[in-house]
Amino acid sequence: MTPDIPLVVATVASAAAGFVNSIAGGGGLVSVPILLGLFPAAPPAALFGTNKAAMVCGTLQAAGSYGRHVRLPWGMLWPAIGAAIVGGLAGAGLVTIVSSDWLRPLLPVMLGLVLVHTVLHHKAGRVHAPWLAPRAEAAAGTAIAAGLGLYDGFFGPGTGSFFIHLFVRLLGFDFLHAVAAAKILNAATNLGALATFAWTGNVWWSLALPMAVANIAGSWAGSRLALRHGAAFVRVVFVAVVAALVLKTAYDSYLTPPAPTGVASSWRGTARIAS
Repeated sequence: MTPDIPLVVATVASAAAGFVNSIAGGGGLVSVPILLGLFPAAPPAALFGTNKAAMVCGTLQAAGSYGRHVRLPWGMLWPAIGAAIVGGLAGAGLVTIVSSDWLRPLLPVMLGLVLVHTVLHHKAGRVHAPWLAPRAEAAAGTAIAAGLGLYDGFFGPGTGSFFIHLFVRLLGFDFLHAVAAAKILNAATNLGALATFAWTGNVWWSLALPMAVANIAGSWAGSRLALRHGAAFVRVVFVAVVAALVLKTAYDSYLTPPAPTGVASSWRGTARIAS
């Protein structure tokens, strides 16, 4: 029997995306361009929804893996999960009445600031030393989750990287604890997006299911590697992924011709999945 080459390539890409995403976010940089290349005539929403279905499974696996091995501040995370979901729903509603295109040229700048800060403050995130009292930490975490949930629903790209950076910078987490908390909150925001894609029929389940299995496998391998090598390893991967996001979003923002009317959502969706 002749193998289904697009299915094989998409599945391998999903495994690689799960591996990258489980460590530092940005897995969509791997899988989305490949899906767009494999199925150029497909509706972009169907490819984004299919990719999201696979990525959600891997994100949930990573969240569970980190949750079993890393002691997480659930007193902060439970209200933050609720805030992330509410923020995501509000952002998704807001984008139906207000254009988010103005954020496109700002994104590489925001990600660039995250990259520069991380590189210059080389000691940040190496030691897990939360400095806020439990109530203050819960309030700060909830505010971060609400703000980034709103951003994720309204625009999306870079959400995972912003979560990690803010947990390191504002809460005193090391990179391992930051990525563990970020996976849990990113899973909450992504489930809302998947529900929307599925409700509107924009998920190819025959492709999404094998991609999901591969994404879980890649996520399992990536999270195990991160847990084995700790915060210093996660920091290196985080810097590499954010640098790639800066290059990708800068190219899309400044070097790619504007999409024709009715196709503008293609860039937004491509970038969104990389969050």
